[in-house]
Amino acid sequence: MSFAPTELGFAGVAVSARGVVCLQLADDLALAKACLREALPNADLQEVGDEGLEGLLHSLHTDQTPAVPLDLQGTPFQVEVWLGLTQTRWGQTLSYSELTRSLGRPESAVRAVAGAVAANPIAVLVPCHRVLRRDGGLGGFRWGIARKRRLLAREGRLSLF
Repeated sequence: MSFAPTELGFAGVAVSARGVVCLQLADDLALAKACLREALPNADLQEVGDEGLEGLLHSLHTDQTPAVPLDLQGTPFQVEVWLGLTQTRWGQTLSYSELTRSLGRPESAVRAVAGAVAANPIAVLVPCHRVLRRDGGLGGFRWGIARKRRLLAREGRLSLF
């Protein structure tokens, strides 16, 4: 695991041999560590000084979502939703209903899809910040509405003012 300050706050990243398992955002280093431990309660977390990982964390400052391998760990349904989220392009937003339809699921699955979006453990790289309410409202965001607003503004989808 690795931690670094970013424009979005402190980021904590855990990786497996297959890719990023978890990317948590927090206001300070202690909270980032606590968030990562909460997200991965059974993991043996040790700090790693890996240059590649540091590069990933610092790439969160750029104008594009980094293309890195992901190790999505969840239920089959959650993984389906998270993979669907990775198909949204930079600057694109969609509603929970649109995401549900894009997955080939009936409208009755919207709440389940929203629950899977909310359970996403990989901030930014699995871009759940791009999902809005049907009325265009921001809705919630696991890492705080201010961060969601900042991410959408960075992608040209929202004004900070």
